[in-house]
Amino acid sequence: MEQRYRWKNKQLRNHAAVLDGTLPPTILLKNATYLNQTFRKWMTANIWIYNDRIVYVGENLPENTEQCEIMDCTGMRLVPGYIEPHAHPFQLYNPHSFAAYAAQTGTTTLINDNMVLALQLGKKKAFSFINELNDIPVTMYWWSRFDAQTEIDHEEEVFSNSNVRAWLEHENVVQGGELTCWPKLLSGDDMILHWMQETKRLHKKIEGHFPGASEKTLAKMMLFGADCDHEAMTGEEVRRRLMQGYMVSLRHSSIRPDLPKLLDEIHELDIAVYDRFMMTTDGSSTAFYENGVMDELIRIAIDHGVPVIDAYNMATINVARYYNFEHLHGNIATGRIAHINILSDERNPTPVSVLAKGRWVKRDGVAMDEGKELPWSEMGFAPLELDWNLTMDDLQFSMPFGIKMENSVITKPYSISIDVSAEQLPSNHDECFFTLFDRKGKWRINTVLKGFATDLQGLASSFSNTGDIILIGKNKQDMIAAFDRLKELGGGIVASENRVPVREIPLTLQGVMSSHPVMELMAEEKQLLEYLKDKGYKFADPIYSLLFFSSTHLPYIRITQMGIYDVMKKTVLFPTIMR
Repeated sequence: MEQRYRWKNKQLRNHAAVLDGTLPPTILLKNATYLNQTFRKWMTANIWIYNDRIVYVGENLPENTEQCEIMDCTGMRLVPGYIEPHAHPFQLYNPHSFAAYAAQTGTTTLINDNMVLALQLGKKKAFSFINELNDIPVTMYWWSRFDAQTEIDHEEEVFSNSNVRAWLEHENVVQGGELTCWPKLLSGDDMILHWMQETKRLHKKIEGHFPGASEKTLAKMMLFGADCDHEAMTGEEVRRRLMQGYMVSLRHSSIRPDLPKLLDEIHELDIAVYDRFMMTTDGSSTAFYENGVMDELIRIAIDHGVPVIDAYNMATINVARYYNFEHLHGNIATGRIAHINILSDERNPTPVSVLAKGRWVKRDGVAMDEGKELPWSEMGFAPLELDWNLTMDDLQFSMPFGIKMENSVITKPYSISIDVSAEQLPSNHDECFFTLFDRKGKWRINTVLKGFATDLQGLASSFSNTGDIILIGKNKQDMIAAFDRLKELGGGIVASENRVPVREIPLTLQGVMSSHPVMELMAEEKQLLEYLKDKGYKFADPIYSLLFFSSTHLPYIRITQMGIYDVMKKTVLFPTIMR
């Protein structure tokens, strides 16, 4: 039977019984100097924990300590578990593995994008998956997307009114968005506006996605119901959002590592209203998290002049107040979920010990048991099965123009001037064959990609915005060899030379995620990045390049399930070809 409330009546009675001395706490943190956000100062108290909940914070000690674990916290600093308000937990890593890694660095609550669940799983399986994750130590919340952020077949079915409303009504969903579809909204799409109205009716937040937005656009989006935006890239853009009433999420990610610059400009402009700021890593690629998750952002904030307490608040209580779950998260106080980080020093936000839902996930610098592995196949994340073969006939190129990379994620059209009829392109230029295949083998679209590499022979990737298959390379035979190895793996990213795979990242969860722990995946991703740089990739993040080739929320030309798409004109320039 589904549990409708966070704690059942019997559990609540047990919590009160601990105060009466009838039951002992499960953990007692004595002499704890902790961050009290009500008084905005460090205070000393005893913290009683019963299972997953803080049941008392104050001067008293429990009468009953039988079988209670007691830890003397003298000399330590305790802060609430950190909250990542804008996670994309499918960037090669999976939600379970990322949560386990994030918890080691003190991030014990994640607010997650549901895009992959919406596109790859049916609603029933997606909700079952979400419920399964409720049992892990990290608290997982979700968004409800309103669009696919690309042009896809049957979008009206995936993002039907009934599906979106079911997501919005789910108790683990705390916001709608992010609003990558805002141009459609401004153009008069009343279905999106209806979903925003439903989100507000349910007293949930709406996350914007407004890069480069003018003051007028920001004002309009606020009128429509947007609450927060994470796309400010300058201090002036932060000021513009604050002026229109937004909560501002300051971003520091693998493709936009902006936090130091933003903070410096915020201070120069004298707009440091810290209670209106959150921080996010915005779903960075794995290697970017080597130095931590939210703890690294707190460290950057402290180093760039943010007062220590405000730096912690931007990753804890500010987020909890914004999402209206301050009664559960964001502070160390009676009644809250027992997410607590124990620090050696207040200026070092990486914890030496971490409690998540009252369980030790890290103790004295040592990772504790990460718990059970998930039954991935049962939940719809089986290895990718491709029952079709790639042939040389599929790699015929006659497109009059190609796609040019301006940076990791922005792509423009350009006229093709090279001969693309041969099996091999030379290495004296940065143009490669570029193909998107339907994962079921029904269609393809072939063009040329400029700027990705100079000497890459063949690369195949099932990691993409929609889970369709990307092929890039100078040599058609190596492109086929990389694809064949991808099939053997059950999904992944594979590079091939002389018909032999030379680098690979297995993505055996539906072809879009790895089942490996984040540290192991980090090593695999670093090897791939070094390889691609050696082959001429010159931008910041090839993982995001692969993900965003199809993403129509970015300018200017995209390769999609409909064909090559002009984002500004909202038209298909060249349709896909049926195989």
